[in-house]
Amino acid sequence: QVQLVESGGGLVQAGGSLRLSCAAFGRTFSIYSMGWFRQSPGMEREFVARIRWSGDYTDIYYIPSVKGRFTVSRDNAKNMVYLQMNSLKPEDTAVYYCAATTNIGFTTLPTAFDYWGQGTQVTVSS
Repeated sequence: QVQLVESGGGLVQAGGSLRLSCAAFGRTFSIYSMGWFRQSPGMEREFVARIRWSGDYTDIYYIPSVKGRFTVSRDNAKNMVYLQMNSLKPEDTAVYYCAATTNIGFTTLPTAFDYWGQGTQVTVSS
């Protein structure tokens, strides 16, 4: 089992920045990649970014709407993954989740991720 705990959400004005953190506990050696997702009220959970959990090849990917504004990174020594969010827009408002998958290969489907954090609210005011 893997446990994930997010932190770092909050309220910020448009144009501002936030950094989300995700701490992983337990059988972290089984993780293949980590993903960040977000969900707004009445909307489906949306993939945001991913990163390989370990190794020299990070295989980072972003959805077009956040590319250039968000940066995903990892610190394997601390079992942490981060999402740096800059130039935030009101449409970025959502609950953000980190997730881990043990499935090998590239995926952005929520159903392919085995473990989820509790979520952290990000609210961007205009």
